[in-house]
Amino acid sequence: MSTHVWKIHKDDNVMILVGKDKGKIGKVVKILRSKKQVIVEKANMVKKHTKPNPYNNQPGGIVEKEMPVDVSNVQLVCNACSKPTRVGYKFTDDNKKVRYCKKCNETIS
Repeated sequence: MSTHVWKIHKDDNVMILVGKDKGKIGKVVKILRSKKQVIVEKANMVKKHTKPNPYNNQPGGIVEKEMPVDVSNVQLVCNACSKPTRVGYKFTDDNKKVRYCKKCNETIS
């Protein structure tokens, strides 16, 4: 088991930092914790050739789908300042642990 702290959650807006989609902003659709990767909406698109499957009523052809991106290659985009930022943790007055933007100190929901 890895003890990696996941500062990026599902439905967060993230910016891709490297690769062919550098600078794109998208929403995290899925997190693959065992591989330390995330799938970002409409980013890292590839074309997959699929065979027709008559049992599932699937036609064959070329399908575009999103592929995973390593979590180290994405950075959370703050809702308040709308900039890619590092994430910190702090406790609120009622002892609830929340994430916050390191640039503008706003809490991230």
